[in-house]
Amino acid sequence: MTSPPLSVVSLSGGLDSCVAAAVARNEGFDLALLHADYGQLTENRERRAFNAIADFYGAGRRLVVPFPGIRAMGGSALTDPGIPLPEGDLEREGVPVSYVPFRNGQLLATAAGWAEVLGATAIHVGFVEEDSSGYPDCREVFLRAFEAAANLGTRPGTRLAFHAPLIHLRKSAIVRLGADLGAPLHLTWSCYQGEEEACGRCDSCLLRLRGFQEAGVPDPIPYAHIPPELRP
Repeated sequence: MTSPPLSVVSLSGGLDSCVAAAVARNEGFDLALLHADYGQLTENRERRAFNAIADFYGAGRRLVVPFPGIRAMGGSALTDPGIPLPEGDLEREGVPVSYVPFRNGQLLATAAGWAEVLGATAIHVGFVEEDSSGYPDCREVFLRAFEAAANLGTRPGTRLAFHAPLIHLRKSAIVRLGADLGAPLHLTWSCYQGEEEACGRCDSCLLRLRGFQEAGVPDPIPYAHIPPELRP
């Protein structure tokens, strides 16, 4: 019997990456789950979410990679205590201070290297371009450029297909897709700063709350605060 193909899935423990993992599993891939610790404010909580989701899918291949250089470089409110994290604003334009400089480039490079070691044929990521915080490294044009570079920079015979199944979806569509696929949304964590309860005030919480509200699906995680306009 032929073994199913293998995909390396970049899994932060958040909503989008969890649904991307569910899509990969639904497409018939075995999962190798990759997680990054880079000194983010909720590093421990995100790792707990990662491990819980990995357990849910029975993933024997999982890798947690520390990136101390990302924190040392600073430049983001998620890693530099000297940069305050502002209140969330769904109408804000431009690149927010929560953007971590070239984080996804470093994650994709690590995913490509691990995929080469494992003999994987695919990489799945939860990038969202249509309804995200405006991060430049979540765009499809960036992903396609990196895919080309990865296939040029790996050993002959390596053929990696980079999949971003959510990239043109609104958050509400991602929630509905995750629910349809039976993804463990209750195990995910999206908040930038809370670890026991999601703050309900940062950009990530607001995007998530709006997505669940528009999808008509109850958000299963606890919040310290939910803005009245985003309540179910």
